[in-house]
Amino acid sequence: MKYRLVPLLVTESQTNTARTLQTHDPSIVVWWAARVECVHAICRLRREGTLDAQGEHQARNRLEALAERWLEMQPTSAPRSEAEQCLAAHPLKAADALQLAAGVRWSGQQPQGRAFACLNGQLNTAARTEGLQVLPVEDS
Repeated sequence: MKYRLVPLLVTESQTNTARTLQTHDPSIVVWWAARVECVHAICRLRREGTLDAQGEHQARNRLEALAERWLEMQPTSAPRSEAEQCLAAHPLKAADALQLAAGVRWSGQQPQGRAFACLNGQLNTAARTEGLQVLPVEDS
């Protein structure tokens, strides 16, 4: 399962949703660079003044604890090629394409019905198109 990890590290508008998803399925599968993306977000929040020194320290500790439990999809030519295909098929940022590719690779190239938790609209749409079951399910 993949989703935006930052709400698990710092309190923001999507924190309750992310925690609920994690409670229902605590297994997390991430792209190899997810930790760098999280540190980037923490540093950005610190520079912007959203986090003070103590908040940054707590967020980094939460990241450390979370990273000890997640499964990382490693950077090989297979997910890179998959990400390149995702970029051709969907209007995604490069990092989002890598996350989607990791999800598809994790599913054994059979994404139908496999859970993909995400809080990003464009990535949600792409994941659904690829056959993944996007969580949280949006109300119609």
